[in-house]
Amino acid sequence: MKSRFITFEGIDGAGKSSQIAAAVALIESRGVEVVQTREPGGTPLGEKLREIVLHESMHLETEALLMFAARREHLAQRIEPALAAGKWVVSDRFTDATYAYQVGGRGLDESRFAALEQWVHPHLQPDLTLIFDLDPKVAAQRLAGTGNAPDRFEREQADFFARVRNAYLRRAAAAAQRVKVVDAGNDPETIRAEVADILLRNCFQ
Repeated sequence: MKSRFITFEGIDGAGKSSQIAAAVALIESRGVEVVQTREPGGTPLGEKLREIVLHESMHLETEALLMFAARREHLAQRIEPALAAGKWVVSDRFTDATYAYQVGGRGLDESRFAALEQWVHPHLQPDLTLIFDLDPKVAAQRLAGTGNAPDRFEREQADFFARVRNAYLRRAAAAAQRVKVVDAGNDPETIRAEVADILLRNCFQ
């Protein structure tokens, strides 16, 4: 069975992270070796850049460049070697997140985003992306209930997350064959069943 690169996306509070473990378990139950990772991060350098991006104020273009710098390292050190070895990679966020947050949320020029995407991974896109779609007001309520200290993205206002959500949906519409939208407003068991169905239909047939 060929290697697969699967990504999970969505606004903060959409609940995607809690579904990743179940998805990985499902894939592994089919005898597949999985590398589970995240962005920004995934490597020692990437995790250091993650801390900077999530907690230090910076210019919009600096933020985008750091995201893609962490991604280039992530690809070189973990994603590409795993795929070359026949393993599957499941990542909590990838380039769709940069489009949603930096282009959609912050207003980064789309041509600059496209140039960075083309430079950093010109021949690689995920085989399957699941976007967990949720009303930003509901997402904010979920985040508030965690009791965790918010990072600088999570502290953004509702209109920011509305722009991020809309950008995700534009990205999904532009790549409908690759991107599947999951209604993250459903209960966790319903979502888990939908994710399993998407994985089985798109990766195991």
